[in-house]
Amino acid sequence: MTDAATSPTYRLDDGIAVVTLDDGKANALSHAVIDGLHGAIDRAEADGARALVLAGREGRFSAGFDLATMTESVESMRGLVIAGAKVQTRLYGLGLPTVAACTGHALAAGAIMLLVLDHRVGGDAPAKIGLNEVGIGMALPVFAVELARERLTRREFGPATMQARIYDPAGAVEAGYLDRVVPAGQVVDEAIADARRLAELRTGAYARTKQVARQAVIDHILATLEDDLASISGPDAAG
Repeated sequence: MTDAATSPTYRLDDGIAVVTLDDGKANALSHAVIDGLHGAIDRAEADGARALVLAGREGRFSAGFDLATMTESVESMRGLVIAGAKVQTRLYGLGLPTVAACTGHALAAGAIMLLVLDHRVGGDAPAKIGLNEVGIGMALPVFAVELARERLTRREFGPATMQARIYDPAGAVEAGYLDRVVPAGQVVDEAIADARRLAELRTGAYARTKQVARQAVIDHILATLEDDLASISGPDAAG
């Protein structure tokens, strides 16, 4: 079951499914939040939504996976990352236009969420965006590397993954995490406006083209996910 205090909220705004993460803190991805994201996607599909917007709270998009679960045990870490990868892969292949309203910091799994959404709008307020795993001694899983390879620029792929480079919003546009930056107070409204423009495209043609473009990557991620996570044990204290 999802926790009502941390579960994403859902509303249908004239055919646009708007899903908001707001736990009042860092918007960490826990099992409850992941279950809530699946439920929101299910509702968007059942409602016949023409596009989906995923928004954060002011100053926070998502700080990544829930720290308590990640540090509880190796088994709990692996279970959470696998669950997160599955919902992120589902979003990556979703047959609707998807738009991120990146309202602030997006680190680790939060940055991966930007990689799986089709169009990403960020705010011009100070924010840290990027894959910081190597910086804390944790190897990036295959699924994160493959999504970064697909969405980041060739020049920034290495620094963003192996060097754990963190970007401000303008730098995140150059790297490929974001598509554009707008005034911070307008991020959600601008993301919804972009979703409305994308929603005017023929849904069937959009879905089929996305499938052709992404299915091979999705298949590779799902085929390697559990074996890959079995080889990752979390941050390496020995450096």
